[in-house]
Amino acid sequence: MTEWFSNLEFFTKVYWLIAIIGSLIFSVVMLLAFTGGDADDIDEVDSDIDSGAGFQFITFKNLIGFFTIFGWSGIASIDAGLSKPVIIIISLLSGLLMMTIMAALFYFISKLTDSGTLNYTNAIDAVGEVYLTIGADRSRMGKVNVSVQGTMRELDALTDSLTELKSGTIIKVVDVTSNGILIVDHTRKPIEPSKANKEPLLSNNAQKKLL
Repeated sequence: MTEWFSNLEFFTKVYWLIAIIGSLIFSVVMLLAFTGGDADDIDEVDSDIDSGAGFQFITFKNLIGFFTIFGWSGIASIDAGLSKPVIIIISLLSGLLMMTIMAALFYFISKLTDSGTLNYTNAIDAVGEVYLTIGADRSRMGKVNVSVQGTMRELDALTDSLTELKSGTIIKVVDVTSNGILIVDHTRKPIEPSKANKEPLLSNNAQKKLL
């Protein structure tokens, strides 16, 4: 391996080094990005490099992607026997294309993440049910099941009511605290059909018998 590398031209060596180093770093960065690993240092570098726009083109991740594709596309061009100027142009274009793809990928991932973030204020006026008993006058926190942003969620809740709200009580969200705790109050159950409507109608024969 060492002998093979030493026999390469300087131009080819540069491309192999860029490709190998870039691929190793790229693999680690992508693994951390898509598995939720500890990539705080990488994110800090990105925040220092990017301009703060929603679509971030020049970031650490994108630059790593650029050099990775730059190296491998250059090696492929060298193997194809192309001239050095053409190899450099193809490498640059391939690297820029990779940066664009990665920028778009992370942009849409961030949009999906933002859309899935729970905004507790959207729960105000929602009707739900007490899951764990809530203490009177904010004396004990409980939990409620309530639909927020189209999804049924189990959330922490307090009440200003002077009586505790027991499990199964129908509630309405009246406010939300700054740290995302729902303030709820007892509300009436939905109107149910009257018993008269539930009773089946007697047949004509049965009515005649009663008469």
